Amino acid sequence: MNLEIKLFATLRDRAGHNTIQITLEQPASVQDLLDGLSATHTELAAALPTALVAVNKQFAFPDTLLQPYDEIALFPPVSGGDIPYPTYFAISPAEVDFNAIYQHIGGPDVGAIASFTGFVRGQTDRDGLPPQTLYLEYEAYSTMAEEKMMQIAREIWQQWPLVKGIAIVQRTGRLDVSDITTFIACAAGHRDQGAFEAARYGIDRLKEIVPVWKKEIGSDHSAWVEGSYKPTASDNE
Repeated sequence: MNLEIKLFATLRDRAGHNTIQITLEQPASVQDLLDGLSATHTELAAALPTALVAVNKQFAFPDTLLQPYDEIALFPPVSGGDIPYPTYFAISPAEVDFNAIYQHIGGPDVGAIASFTGFVRGQTDRDGLPPQTLYLEYEAYSTMAEEKMMQIAREIWQQWPLVKGIAIVQRTGRLDVSDITTFIACAAGHRDQGAFEAARYGIDRLKEIVPVWKKEIGSDHSAWVEGSYKPTASDNE
């Protein structure tokens, strides 16, 4: 069977293309796919041991079986139920419209909204990254990212049922120093009903399961920032 694989971040850079193709004999698993790519796309071989695979917008694992028309994505680690309250999810280069978000997730029963806002910082003290950042470039596997943002909202409601509206925003494209990168907001009737804890959980979880990556651009070199979190079956709804 012929399979097309979408590539993101460092995998795309290594291949020089957004997508690649491979032919496998059926039945074939994700492990067969990785083994095949290592042999046929040697430029990817060094990155495959830590790469993550998504099949039909869900994390996949070595024994996951593949079908000819699956939507398959390959990327580095990322740096169900009814919806009871309003949500606002955005993956966009656009600036954050705080007033629109507050109006959307607020309401007459909301007395507090706790939020987290991330910014581009100009200095990075991490091995392999430029000591001074000129700007960041963000990219996302948008269709999967939107589903994972919804999953985060459901997880928040499971742990903090008094939280009402939830907003999760991830900006993409070029972002300069001091630009906003991420925004998480959780509304509640009162400040002591889990809004602070839920907002903290939201940003931590976004860094684990939402497929978004950033490239640090410095004056002398640039580098993709990759995480170390490896999803498990529990990270799929």
